[in-house]
Amino acid sequence: MKVVLLGATKGIGRAVARVLASRGAQIALLGRDLAEVERSARDLEARGAQGRVAAVPCDLSEPEGFGAALDAAAGALDGFDTVIVTAAAFATQDQLERDTARLQTLLTTNFTNTILFCEEARTRLLARGGGTLCVVSSVAGERGRTPVVLYGATKAGLSAYLEGLDHRFHRQGLITVCVKPGFVTTTMTEGLPRPPFAGSPEGVAARIVRAIDRGTPVVYAPGIWALVMWVIRLLPRAVMRRVKF
Repeated sequence: MKVVLLGATKGIGRAVARVLASRGAQIALLGRDLAEVERSARDLEARGAQGRVAAVPCDLSEPEGFGAALDAAAGALDGFDTVIVTAAAFATQDQLERDTARLQTLLTTNFTNTILFCEEARTRLLARGGGTLCVVSSVAGERGRTPVVLYGATKAGLSAYLEGLDHRFHRQGLITVCVKPGFVTTTMTEGLPRPPFAGSPEGVAARIVRAIDRGTPVVYAPGIWALVMWVIRLLPRAVMRRVKF
């Protein structure tokens, strides 16, 4: 595999990079802070990465640089067949309601700019005859829910986009993998109460890599969330207005 990974310096992305590197994949790590990205590359090499590891700066808040970053990754790896996006912004509903600037950043990062990056990746994958585009969304986008109205809206839109890509480009060789984690214990969720079914970055990474191997279009992580969200989708709106979940 020749993998471009945006968001490899923390949490789920770092765990995914470690799994792939241990299997001999060639990886171009993309991230906002080049020093952090280079440290992540050295970490993989220290752990015995079998394939090439490249570090490329790419800021999800600067879409004008997406194409150049992907082209730099392609140059470092002599092409790529897989693009994984784990980078995202997060804040609680209360924080977003109080801070309009933070809300605007989250909406732009998680929806508009993530899709713009995916579009750059999609065109390059299709130009090479196809490949895999794997993006981390969230169970928060499964239904409108009281605790995650704003964050969940960005993930709902992202999930719908990925499903649409699957319908439109699958026959041309594009494999889309939409990852829907529940609560994961990372620096992003540090300080928040740990709910039932919380996952670890390593556990989620294992499910992501397995889904990429199999070409699974939607994967929940941990797997119990598939059942939980099936129940949530069945609840009447009147019940959803009252529950705090």
